[in-house]
Amino acid sequence: MNILIVGSGYVGLVTGACFAEMGHQVFCLDIDKLKIDNLNKGKLPFFEPGLDELVKRNNSCKRLIFTTDYKSVQKADIAFIAVPTPSAEDGCCNTTFVQEAAKQLAANMTKYLVVVNKSTVPVGSAFLVKEIITKELANRTAKIDFDVVSNPEFLKEGSAVQDCMRPDRIVVGADSEKALVLMREVYSPFMLKTDRFIEMDILSSEMTKYAANAMLATRISFMNEIAEICKKVGANVNEVRKGIGSDSRIGYSFLYAGIGYGGSCFPKDIKALCHTATQVGVTPHLLQAVDSINNRQKKVLAHNIISYFSKNGGVKGKTIAVWGLSFKPDTDDMREAPSLSFIEHLLKEGAILRLYDPISMEKAKTLLESHPNMTWCESEFDAAKGSDAIALLTEWKQFRVVDFGPILKNMNHPAIFDGRNQYHPKEMRKKGFNYIGIGVPDHIN
Repeated sequence: MNILIVGSGYVGLVTGACFAEMGHQVFCLDIDKLKIDNLNKGKLPFFEPGLDELVKRNNSCKRLIFTTDYKSVQKADIAFIAVPTPSAEDGCCNTTFVQEAAKQLAANMTKYLVVVNKSTVPVGSAFLVKEIITKELANRTAKIDFDVVSNPEFLKEGSAVQDCMRPDRIVVGADSEKALVLMREVYSPFMLKTDRFIEMDILSSEMTKYAANAMLATRISFMNEIAEICKKVGANVNEVRKGIGSDSRIGYSFLYAGIGYGGSCFPKDIKALCHTATQVGVTPHLLQAVDSINNRQKKVLAHNIISYFSKNGGVKGKTIAVWGLSFKPDTDDMREAPSLSFIEHLLKEGAILRLYDPISMEKAKTLLESHPNMTWCESEFDAAKGSDAIALLTEWKQFRVVDFGPILKNMNHPAIFDGRNQYHPKEMRKKGFNYIGIGVPDHIN
């Protein structure tokens, strides 16, 4: 089948590459000419495990074509809109790019087309897209049949290729049997073993995306609040997680305490859903609390460091090794990363920071202004040299098993602040560290 993907960012590029891998003819379109030129040279705009090979292989055999020309819609049976939907100042979802994409599709389409909203959009957006296309076709005096369906994405950064190739569900909202038939056909290669295709009405499909992300964000904020209580009463949140996660009604997923969620989805989608709720007269008390707890949690690690050094001459002039910058491992995404507020806070307090991340350094440099108290390092070992403490912000695999012996010898002070509860507190104390985690008792010599 011939597929057009409008938007060659994270969702669009991963989706397009996976469709091409399954044998479809895919055109990935973006209005950013530099991005398209780079993609044609094999240079991806972001890091995602396994995607580079997928893109290069399918581009070389012409199943995946990159273009800036909307006339490519004339070859397409289905057009996926996968453009950014950033938050506006009031928290609502900005659909400007979606609307513009719809206009351009209508201006160039010449035959029946299924237009698919893949971007995360407010409930009712499919009908807005339909209205825009209808109006543009009327302006052209063109009588062309089309359908608009909702097909939300559920990709996790760091495992997006696997999520796309082996989806646990494919949600499609449609009011046309003709469109559903085509959607089933385009996804049929992904369902050879198990039928994961879930049909529903358009509004429910759009709401499903927000509800899923809101539930996951709620679990994270819930555990972070439990972690705060654990810290005060002397309990261990890691043990609590095991105790409640073993309940089949709860499970273990998204029950890890830490320094808050970030990325392009959870923060934006929680705000958008809160805005939608208030627009229809519902006060989203729980969702507002989820967002508030997360904003507070992003400050926890910095507060822990400041509190610790208040008994050791203050944090001003102390050197902190920062391990990890991206909002999660296996991605270079810095959007809403807890590291950004952490760095800003400690710099204001006069701390000296030595930063290292295995993948996201270049993107971090574009977001963080140069500062005399901030040094970019070549490795986690380099960052720890001469430091008074290590702060783990992102749980990259290479930080899991570290030879702490040489590191400790080159540190000024033996403190480690584990923002992801990756290390065992008692073991770190045996190695000679003062260990401070999230929601676990401190282990200080």
